[in-house]
Amino acid sequence: MHVDRRTFLKLAGMAGATGLARWPDAISLAYAADAETPSAPSIIAGKSSQMIVHNAKLGVMETPLALLREPHFTPKEILYNRLHFPVDADGGWAATTAPMDAKTTEEWTMLVSGLVQRPKTIRVADLAKMEQVKRTSVMQCAGNGRSYYWAKAKTPGSGWKHGGMGNLVWEGVPLMPLLKSLELSVDEHAHYLTANGKDVPPVPGGADMIKSYKLTAPQLDDAILALKLNGEAIPAIHGGPVRLIIPGYYGNMNVKWLTDLLYTAEESPSAIMQKTYRMPIRPVEPGKFTTQDLTQQNSTPTYGFAVMSVVFSPLANETVRGGAVDLKGVAWNDGVVPLTSVRVSVDQGKSWQETEFAAPDGPYAWYHWQRRVELDPGPHEVWVRAIDAWGRSQPIDGLATWNPGGWDWHGVDRVAFTVA
Repeated sequence: MHVDRRTFLKLAGMAGATGLARWPDAISLAYAADAETPSAPSIIAGKSSQMIVHNAKLGVMETPLALLREPHFTPKEILYNRLHFPVDADGGWAATTAPMDAKTTEEWTMLVSGLVQRPKTIRVADLAKMEQVKRTSVMQCAGNGRSYYWAKAKTPGSGWKHGGMGNLVWEGVPLMPLLKSLELSVDEHAHYLTANGKDVPPVPGGADMIKSYKLTAPQLDDAILALKLNGEAIPAIHGGPVRLIIPGYYGNMNVKWLTDLLYTAEESPSAIMQKTYRMPIRPVEPGKFTTQDLTQQNSTPTYGFAVMSVVFSPLANETVRGGAVDLKGVAWNDGVVPLTSVRVSVDQGKSWQETEFAAPDGPYAWYHWQRRVELDPGPHEVWVRAIDAWGRSQPIDGLATWNPGGWDWHGVDRVAFTVA
């Protein structure tokens, strides 16, 4: 029986949904610790040997903050990585920081279909000839900081600290103007844009990595079909030759190896959309609420970043010289409105001091902040908290947003260090 691409994607998403009851167990097994963890470059060619490997089979690795704090833009060699299916799938075509081979890039196409009267095919080769724009933005795993939730209760997934992020420059073709130029005749019942990539589940019927976005989302106005990362062709491991980039959205929403864009009436039914990457709307308690309890009514997808800040200097357990101590770090949000304040405390939140921060490279990029304080010799702790123009901030107690997926950690960062 012939099944067209649109029908196949719909059926694949539904097939993933049928396995929802087994999904938490599948995650737990996928993230089982390796007895002997291999080095990062032996998993993904070109990655730094200093990367922290969480899961070799899935190529999950984060960047030590000591490396992350040095460059203004995060090089591909130390950029965190997160895959949902084994890196050796399909013959290892993605397990390198080198770009996709020229022949594959030249022949790569994307189908725009769904609730449209005139589906269209887009070639990467044609995209490369169009006018390109740049988007400087933070890329961050939705599980970044997950290990801090474990102080309350363990969740499935890798024990990320703060190294699941980077500050990057993407370059490509603006998405929405391009789609408009295709004259697709979109149906009035289309409320979502749904994206799919080349990667597929390793087992038949598994939940596919299909993501959906509300067409009214402001970040879509800045979305691009990216062809370059930091001035070079996107590394194969990071989604080349073409990746959907929606600035201010968590990494899982920025679909790699893009092959399909569909106008749909509803969110994708795939378990990865409906049960995995979702945040409860109200506080929940461990043991009383699991990912199986998540619905479209009581939760929201992990779309845009929460307001967040991180200390880069001093690092945890570092010893620094006494007297004047320079506190430094970065802060960011979803880019919809700017940050207005980044504050630090050296007395465990009893008082707060404003930091200095320069305008970022764009609304979605890191804000670099700093503050010099006088500290006596001995143990100390610095807290940092960012606030944006809408008054959104970080909770003093980050455990207040505990959730069964371990997503969206954005509590006040607290770093203990010693003054010599």
